[in-house]
Amino acid sequence: MNTEIIDECLNASFANTPFPVVVQKLTGAGVTGYNADLIALRKTYYDAGEQSFDEALPLTAVPTIAPTFDRDAVEKTVKAIQRKEIGYAEFLRQIMQAGCARYSVFFGGRKAMYFGRDGEFYTEPFPAAK
Repeated sequence: MNTEIIDECLNASFANTPFPVVVQKLTGAGVTGYNADLIALRKTYYDAGEQSFDEALPLTAVPTIAPTFDRDAVEKTVKAIQRKEIGYAEFLRQIMQAGCARYSVFFGGRKAMYFGRDGEFYTEPFPAAK
Protein backbone atom coordinates (compact mmCIF):
# COMPACT_ATOMS: atom_id res chain seq x y z
CA MET A 1 0.00 0.00 0.00
CA ASN A 2 1.20 3.46 -0.82
CA THR A 3 0.72 5.35 2.46
CA GLU A 4 1.70 8.70 0.94
CA ILE A 5 -1.20 8.50 -1.52
CA ILE A 6 -3.51 7.36 1.29
CA ASP A 7 -2.54 10.44 3.30
CA GLU A 8 -3.09 12.64 0.23
CA CYS A 9 -6.54 11.09 -0.18
CA LEU A 10 -7.53 11.89 3.40
CA ASN A 11 -6.51 15.50 2.83
CA ALA A 12 -8.39 15.49 -0.49
CA SER A 13 -11.52 14.23 1.27
CA PHE A 14 -11.36 17.13 3.73
CA ALA A 15 -10.88 19.45 0.71
CA ASN A 16 -14.21 18.04 -0.58
CA THR A 17 -12.82 15.98 -3.44
CA PRO A 18 -15.68 13.78 -4.72
CA PHE A 19 -15.84 10.29 -3.23
CA PRO A 20 -15.45 8.43 -6.58
CA VAL A 21 -12.18 10.32 -7.24
CA VAL A 22 -10.85 9.41 -3.79
CA VAL A 23 -11.86 5.76 -4.21
CA GLN A 24 -10.08 5.58 -7.56
CA LYS A 25 -6.87 6.99 -6.05
CA LEU A 26 -7.07 4.70 -3.02
CA THR A 27 -7.61 1.68 -5.25
CA GLY A 28 -4.54 2.70 -7.23
CA ALA A 29 -2.62 2.85 -3.94
CA GLY A 30 -3.53 -0.78 -3.19
CA VAL A 31 -6.42 -0.13 -0.79
CA THR A 32 -9.43 -2.48 -0.89
CA GLY A 33 -11.46 -0.75 1.81
CA TYR A 34 -11.35 1.11 5.08
CA ASN A 35 -12.99 1.59 8.46
CA ALA A 36 -13.65 4.99 10.02
CA ASP A 37 -13.89 4.89 13.82
CA LEU A 38 -15.77 8.07 14.70
CA ILE A 39 -15.38 7.50 18.43
CA ALA A 40 -11.58 7.43 18.24
CA LEU A 41 -11.46 9.70 15.14
CA ARG A 42 -9.25 7.20 13.27
CA LYS A 43 -9.36 5.71 9.81
CA THR A 44 -7.80 2.32 9.03
CA TYR A 45 -7.13 1.30 5.43
CA TYR A 46 -6.69 -2.31 4.27
CA ASP A 47 -5.08 -3.98 1.27
CA ALA A 48 -5.96 -7.38 -0.22
CA GLY A 49 -3.41 -9.10 2.01
CA GLU A 50 -2.57 -8.47 5.64
CA GLN A 51 -1.40 -4.86 5.55
CA SER A 52 -3.23 -1.98 7.17
CA PHE A 53 -2.50 1.69 7.67
CA ASP A 54 -4.08 3.82 10.37
CA GLU A 55 -4.28 7.61 10.66
CA ALA A 56 -6.14 10.27 12.62
CA LEU A 57 -9.20 12.00 11.19
CA PRO A 58 -8.43 15.75 11.39
CA LEU A 59 -12.01 16.70 12.22
CA THR A 60 -12.59 19.93 14.14
CA ALA A 61 -15.71 21.01 16.03
CA VAL A 62 -16.39 17.37 16.85
CA PRO A 63 -19.97 16.73 18.00
CA THR A 64 -21.05 14.16 20.54
CA ILE A 65 -22.19 10.93 18.90
CA ALA A 66 -25.89 10.53 19.58
CA PRO A 67 -26.72 7.51 21.77
CA THR A 68 -29.32 6.17 19.32
CA PHE A 69 -28.84 5.50 15.62
CA ASP A 70 -31.12 7.49 13.31
CA ARG A 71 -31.00 5.50 10.07
CA ASP A 72 -33.10 8.04 8.16
CA ALA A 73 -30.85 10.94 9.18
CA VAL A 74 -27.74 8.98 8.14
CA GLU A 75 -29.30 8.16 4.78
CA LYS A 76 -30.32 11.80 4.28
CA THR A 77 -26.75 12.93 5.05
CA VAL A 78 -25.25 10.37 2.64
CA LYS A 79 -27.56 11.65 -0.10
CA ALA A 80 -26.62 15.27 0.71
CA ILE A 81 -22.88 14.63 0.28
CA GLN A 82 -23.55 12.69 -2.93
CA ARG A 83 -25.39 15.75 -4.27
CA LYS A 84 -22.42 17.93 -3.14
CA GLU A 85 -24.65 19.94 -0.79
CA ILE A 86 -22.21 19.41 2.09
CA GLY A 87 -18.50 18.66 2.40
CA TYR A 88 -16.79 15.71 4.07
CA ALA A 89 -16.21 17.35 7.47
CA GLU A 90 -19.87 18.38 7.71
CA PHE A 91 -20.88 14.90 6.53
CA LEU A 92 -18.93 13.37 9.43
CA ARG A 93 -20.44 15.79 11.94
CA GLN A 94 -23.99 15.08 10.74
CA ILE A 95 -23.69 11.30 10.77
CA MET A 96 -22.16 11.48 14.27
CA GLN A 97 -25.11 13.60 15.43
CA ALA A 98 -27.33 10.90 13.90
CA GLY A 99 -25.69 8.25 16.10
CA CYS A 100 -23.13 6.82 13.67
CA ALA A 101 -20.14 5.54 15.64
CA ARG A 102 -18.24 4.02 12.72
CA TYR A 103 -18.52 3.21 9.06
CA SER A 104 -16.85 0.78 6.69
CA VAL A 105 -16.29 1.12 2.95
CA PHE A 106 -15.87 -1.98 0.78
CA PHE A 107 -14.50 -1.20 -2.69
CA GLY A 108 -14.99 -4.73 -4.08
CA GLY A 109 -18.51 -4.96 -2.66
CA ARG A 110 -19.26 -1.41 -3.83
CA LYS A 111 -20.93 -0.34 -0.61
CA ALA A 112 -20.54 1.62 2.59
CA MET A 113 -22.05 0.52 5.88
CA TYR A 114 -22.79 2.92 8.74
CA PHE A 115 -23.10 1.58 12.30
CA GLY A 116 -24.55 2.82 15.56
CA ARG A 117 -23.14 1.91 18.95
CA ASP A 118 -25.62 -0.96 19.38
CA GLY A 119 -25.16 -2.58 15.98
CA GLU A 120 -27.91 -0.78 14.11
CA PHE A 121 -26.77 -0.08 10.56
CA TYR A 122 -27.51 1.48 7.21
CA THR A 123 -26.02 0.18 3.94
CA GLU A 124 -25.49 2.47 0.97
CA PRO A 125 -24.51 0.92 -2.38
CA PHE A 126 -22.00 2.92 -4.39
CA PRO A 127 -23.65 4.96 -7.13
CA ALA A 128 -23.58 3.28 -10.52
CA ALA A 129 -20.48 4.01 -12.59
CA LYS A 130 -21.05 6.64 -15.25
